Amino acid sequence: MTAQSSTQLGPLASVALEPASLGSLLRELFKARLTLLVLLTTLMGFFLGSPSGIDLTLCLHALVGTSLLAAGASALNQWIERDHDALMRRTASRPLPSGQMSPLSVLALGVGTSLIGLFWLLWAVNPLTAFLGAMTLSTYLFAYTPLKRITVFNTLVGAIPGALPPLMGWTAATGTLSPKGWTLFAILFFWQLPHFMAISWLYREEYARAGFKMLSGIDPDGRRTAASAIRNTLALIVVSLIPFLQAVSGRIYLVAALLLGGFFLFFAIRFAFKLSTVSARHLFWFSILYLPIILTMLVVDRTKTSKPMSVAPISLMRFFPRFHLPLPPSLVLNFAATSPESGS
Repeated sequence: MTAQSSTQLGPLASVALEPASLGSLLRELFKARLTLLVLLTTLMGFFLGSPSGIDLTLCLHALVGTSLLAAGASALNQWIERDHDALMRRTASRPLPSGQMSPLSVLALGVGTSLIGLFWLLWAVNPLTAFLGAMTLSTYLFAYTPLKRITVFNTLVGAIPGALPPLMGWTAATGTLSPKGWTLFAILFFWQLPHFMAISWLYREEYARAGFKMLSGIDPDGRRTAASAIRNTLALIVVSLIPFLQAVSGRIYLVAALLLGGFFLFFAIRFAFKLSTVSARHLFWFSILYLPIILTMLVVDRTKTSKPMSVAPISLMRFFPRFHLPLPPSLVLNFAATSPESGS
């Protein structure tokens, strides 16, 4: 680590950082685990929006565009918050505060990747999904990110871009917005709030030192933080039952949603009574466990349609439509003249 990077770390200059490979730097810059979660929720939305058949080519386009957009947003977020990240131990080793990447290169990567992702969705999926992608990017960077240093309500605002990927998957498959798609948005929205209450309690001192306005930072006894976790867990339980009422998923899903919601509420109440590091970590880890299970049950037990389930194979011509060259007119005419349909 250079002397310049040690200066950037400020009070954390004593933290020893080993030089990282380019691959590990990019994984950290693009927040690989968060991007994977975005892809999982987008895929779930696409599957649920395709009850009678899955277009794998279109699905792949949606995942590629969404992943590029998520990766670019993560890089730009770190570019904006690089000075604040240097003040927190959990983020001080990121590529920018550690001095292992330059701000200009991160800015270029973030802008370029985000624009490619947006144009990919517009070109290969549909304008509605691209519009939702633009909304995700703009609310994440220009609303949630600056609000983190202004108001504790930043968490509510930040839950909006975090909940849009499954809705993007739905619109990628259907081309329309519908109540069923918005239900997926609501599940992700309310899931994030108790999940982040646990995180904010665990790192409340670091957030305060970095100048981030979190509820846990103005709530020394933890009552408001715990109440928020319980309140939003109850809301999550309610909205998680709506797919059954909408006939999106069946009774197996309903039972799973009730059981998972009950355990989630147990950990939220336990956190409220103890307000300890251990109880916060238990709430955090159960929230991590909850999401993939509930999404899997949504897909596995989705309501069967009258049509058999079909999967359209990936088409290279459709995946790269702009590279398809038309046949010469003479060749087309010769083919038509000798084809079985021509009667010759």
